[in-house]
Amino acid sequence: MSIYPTELERLEPDQLRITWSDGERRLYTVSELRKSCPCATCRDERQAAAEAPKQVLPVVDLAATQPLRVDQMAPVGNYAYGLTFSDGHDTGIYTFELLRELGSPDGG
Repeated sequence: MSIYPTELERLEPDQLRITWSDGERRLYTVSELRKSCPCATCRDERQAAAEAPKQVLPVVDLAATQPLRVDQMAPVGNYAYGLTFSDGHDTGIYTFELLRELGSPDGG
């Protein structure tokens, strides 16, 4: 039997809660979701960043200084959600399995 979301809530502009079919509730920050984007481009960027020498003074663009939000969360079949972030990124498909691994348990 597979576990699936039964409720999505936006608690704060930068925080979501998902209630799962087994009753577990998990909290997610938008920055955690964005940093964990499973799309090929983001995976490649994370790999390149891990292998590149660290910059003394990294360059930060204007978009990176703005608060990050999830603007849309739409079902993809019966197995995932597609998220659209306020920075314009919208290519990641977050499977239920991945979402269940992310976040932290919400006991309240």
